[in-house]
Amino acid sequence: MTRIDTRELARRLRGHALRMTHRARASHIGSCLSMADILAVLYGAVLRIDRARPNWPDRDRLVVSKGHAAAIVYAALAETGFLPIRELDAYSADGGRLAGHVTKTAPGVELSTGSLGHGLPVAAGMALAAQRAGAAWRGFCILSDGELDEGSNWEAVQFAQHFRLSNLVAIVDYNKIQSFGSVAEVSDLHPLADKFRAFNWGVHELDGHDHSALQAALSGPPPLAGRPTVVVAHTIKGKGVSFMEGQLAWHYKNPDAAQLEAALAELEVGA
Repeated sequence: MTRIDTRELARRLRGHALRMTHRARASHIGSCLSMADILAVLYGAVLRIDRARPNWPDRDRLVVSKGHAAAIVYAALAETGFLPIRELDAYSADGGRLAGHVTKTAPGVELSTGSLGHGLPVAAGMALAAQRAGAAWRGFCILSDGELDEGSNWEAVQFAQHFRLSNLVAIVDYNKIQSFGSVAEVSDLHPLADKFRAFNWGVHELDGHDHSALQAALSGPPPLAGRPTVVVAHTIKGKGVSFMEGQLAWHYKNPDAAQLEAALAELEVGA
């Protein structure tokens, strides 16, 4: 896979997601923007994938469990050649294949998601299958922090360490805001990294907007030999657009024409 400028890719992904949610009058732009850097590093520098062969048996598997952030996932797939850029215009449109939550109708999507708490259990099952087959590919799973309120995730965390799934990497988009308030108010996860350590996972805790730190953590060997890895990525909801950053309202709102223009100008991407 050709390596690209991941920071420039993240900027383009944010622009696409803003235009898509504006056009479709769709929610979750704040959730999209917080994970743009994670997706850019994965697709631009880490994942072993082949856009000409979406079902290549030796590809890495990425499950985006926070399926509500579909717009920016499709943008990443388009920017890396899995689907035409122009198709992003049909995001969340009747009859299109780019549904409002991440859906397997789009090439390059491993699992339809959006019912929170399902992605990590499936990714763990994929990793176990690879381990038993002696396959070299790895499984990655991006989770939201609010999603960790779902008990099924912690069953998967226990499962993964029991089977020593060193080929599994979970990434928590820890932006501290979920649908009805801050994570601390709704169901406090602190100390999140220590919870994973208690389950015998290797842990990277880092700035989820630091591309160098993300690439080192996602490309390197497991920090705990023979065990699964979690990247606790501290992020900012709405990252990149000053009037959206850290604001709960942008979990649901979509930018109107003036807000879109202001956001794209701030990111220095075209309308």
